[in-house]
Amino acid sequence: MKNSIIDSIKSLPPLSSTILEINKIYANPNASILDMAKVIENDPMIIANLLKAANSPLYGFTRQIRNATQAVSLFGMGMTRSIAIGNSVRKLLNVDMKPYGVSSEKFTKISSLQATLIFNWYKKIDKAKAEKLYLAAFLQETGKILIASDIIQNNEEMSFSSEIEMSNNIGSVEKTYTDMTCGEVAALVFEHWSFEKDFIEMIRYSDNPQDAPQDIKEYATALNIIKTVIPINKPLSEMGINFALKKADNAGYDHEILEDSIDDMLESL
Repeated sequence: MKNSIIDSIKSLPPLSSTILEINKIYANPNASILDMAKVIENDPMIIANLLKAANSPLYGFTRQIRNATQAVSLFGMGMTRSIAIGNSVRKLLNVDMKPYGVSSEKFTKISSLQATLIFNWYKKIDKAKAEKLYLAAFLQETGKILIASDIIQNNEEMSFSSEIEMSNNIGSVEKTYTDMTCGEVAALVFEHWSFEKDFIEMIRYSDNPQDAPQDIKEYATALNIIKTVIPINKPLSEMGINFALKKADNAGYDHEILEDSIDDMLESL
């Protein structure tokens, strides 16, 4: 593992008090939607990002969402937590994604697309697992932020960008330059922030699901399939979609369920 990235992770600031409170409410079986909405209303950045997501065409809500209570009611506490954490994490890490050839805005959009696709796909398989996978998909590319920073610091941006642009295996490029894949870096980030073990492990193995422990393999495989459909360099390309469908078939999924979810996403964009 590259010491510069490890040092960057160790120096990360703690999560905000709002995120810690959201996690506490989410873990409390007696907490209500109103409890979570009340916490969110005290953080202008989180409420702004939540309302922006709620009113985007990706989620297909039929009316304009104007306040935190409406948004939390429609998203549910799990997805609300995911959106709040995802945007807060990116703010803390100071996103500069130039080595990957995308803007911070496009990086955020790709993360949202991955999360939306995995939820819409997996809710047709297992709703509880879909909610568990949503946050992981939303945050599984977080490691790219620290990798990009390391590439910039080492003046390797030009060669790295060129390889990423052409690659069909982004994880192998990341490994060549930093000794770690994005998933492995992200897992260390969320260990630093004391996220739950299963969440960390499914992200750790998302680039190499064949190596995952048996109880994590399904989740890591699903995350890998989603990042194959929507990689940062060629999101929703015909080749990527076909490759992902083949992966799904090989993993024992009914690939037509995934294909239908991809088609629905393409129609909404």
